[in-house]
Amino acid sequence: MILDIATVVLVVVGLFFYAAGSIGVLRFPDYLSRLHALTKADNVGLGFVVLGLILQSGSAAVSAKLFIIWGLALLSAATAAALLARSAGRSEPKL
Repeated sequence: MILDIATVVLVVVGLFFYAAGSIGVLRFPDYLSRLHALTKADNVGLGFVVLGLILQSGSAAVSAKLFIIWGLALLSAATAAALLARSAGRSEPKL
């Protein structure tokens, strides 16, 4: 019962971070702020969701796989954000 409540709380907190990142994309003025809000909030949100899923997994192998998936998502989000920021920075006209 307590494990189920902890899982629900972690997943809801993760969804809150996803929502905050999505709102940040709509509210921030420039592309760098938008990328920062989206990647950071999504990475933290995914971390909370993964922790909630680990509580329900029941096996070390599944928990390890979930951590690996989270780690790969962290790496890919950071790489994609860096590439997008570099591309946008190069194509932005100089004042």
